[in-house]
Amino acid sequence: MEFKIGDVLIKNQFILAPMAGVCNEAFRLICKQMGAGLVVAEMVSDKAISYGNKKTLKMTKVNPLEHPISMQIFGGDISSLVEAAKFIDQNTDADIIDINMGCPVNKVAKKAHAGAFLLQDPDNVYNIVKSVVEAVKKPVTVKIRIGWDENNINAVTNAKLIEKAGAKAITVHGRTRSQFYTGKANYDVIRDVVEAVNIPVIGNGDVVDIESARALFKTGCKAIAIGRGSLGNPFIFRELVNYFDKGVVLEKPTNEEIYNLILEHYNMLENLKGSHLAALEMRSHIAWYLKGKPNSSQIKNQIFKETEKEKILKILYDYLIMGNYSI
Repeated sequence: MEFKIGDVLIKNQFILAPMAGVCNEAFRLICKQMGAGLVVAEMVSDKAISYGNKKTLKMTKVNPLEHPISMQIFGGDISSLVEAAKFIDQNTDADIIDINMGCPVNKVAKKAHAGAFLLQDPDNVYNIVKSVVEAVKKPVTVKIRIGWDENNINAVTNAKLIEKAGAKAITVHGRTRSQFYTGKANYDVIRDVVEAVNIPVIGNGDVVDIESARALFKTGCKAIAIGRGSLGNPFIFRELVNYFDKGVVLEKPTNEEIYNLILEHYNMLENLKGSHLAALEMRSHIAWYLKGKPNSSQIKNQIFKETEKEKILKILYDYLIMGNYSI
């Protein structure tokens, strides 16, 4: 089911959530190919953009095959967030600008007073969003958590102010900052947000299959953002789109499909980052792709010892295609 964020048409209800160190162009393209209706790039620092950091600016480049794509920025200072948003608006092909108010890690939330830290001051949330919205032409969205901790669950308050400030959609991760990624996502609060605002609410947290997606949709959310559930399983987008849009339950991917997708992912990452970095990053991705498979731990241990593409792929081929479960 399609929907709009501002004037941007999203062809289905399944979105790749931003994950630092993961959602680079290669992974976004893989998820887009698997059916993601929208992909969100890994967050970039407003300060790094304002300083002209080359690595950060490279992260804002968009492949034409990625549309629609949202670019996420984070920071704790209104003026630098506005400047970063204006840069994204005027100098990139991103379709949407997303403000991160959900990241729980200390480097962001405590040191930079950004991410989930901002949730503690709703008035500041409003001022930030309003200032960014007024400075750019692209639609602005915001990613939040349900609150700082269990004693400060203020998602409804923040969501109402975010809507009032002019944001075109809001993503709600159903955990507090203090939970990080532990425990269960609170879908009741996501439902409360859905009932409190008129802009699209995108639910986020714990979706790994059809059943968990069905549970989150019961909140009334317009769409679902999937982060960790896509690690090693970009096929989840294909699975969910086919089920919810077409009523078709797909078979699980075969080992050959998994191997071919890993190979394609590896080639894309190598083109993007070079052979050395691609090998280091793909070792982690391969560990995710092999999660839960028989004897995969020793295969993963063997792969983590290698730094050459040919050797990594040989181990993988022997395991997935030839069925050699011992090294």
